[in-house]
Amino acid sequence: MPFHRTSRPCAASLVLRTLSALPLVLAASLATAQQDPSGFPLDSVGYLNEELPRMEAAIAAKDRSFFHGAMVRTVAFSERWGFKSKANPELAAYSMCTAAVMDYAVVGMCRLAPSEECEPGLASRFDANVQRCREVAARK
Repeated sequence: MPFHRTSRPCAASLVLRTLSALPLVLAASLATAQQDPSGFPLDSVGYLNEELPRMEAAIAAKDRSFFHGAMVRTVAFSERWGFKSKANPELAAYSMCTAAVMDYAVVGMCRLAPSEECEPGLASRFDANVQRCREVAARK
């Protein structure tokens, strides 16, 4: 009996599909303790300031495994704040920060392993959201 080789999707494709489900996971999460929404931009900037250098190092090292941990940390951060859910609707004023936090792992994975599944314009939109979030945090 001949063995048939099945086509396996590339690892980048699988990770991107997993990361694309992140907004759904975030939308379903509910924060157990509400925090003052005015502190969200500063906490988001602190989170991104910690994560972005790690992401750059992972990209340089071609370390795809980093992005699984990044997704876990992002979910934990979002659960702490209850963003993208009805648990903390006051964060809608800081959509640039929620978008930046949600998109950073996807942007990094697309930089590491560009594919046709990577949305054109996502990286520039991410950079603009990070900048806007930093500006809002600086005013707080």
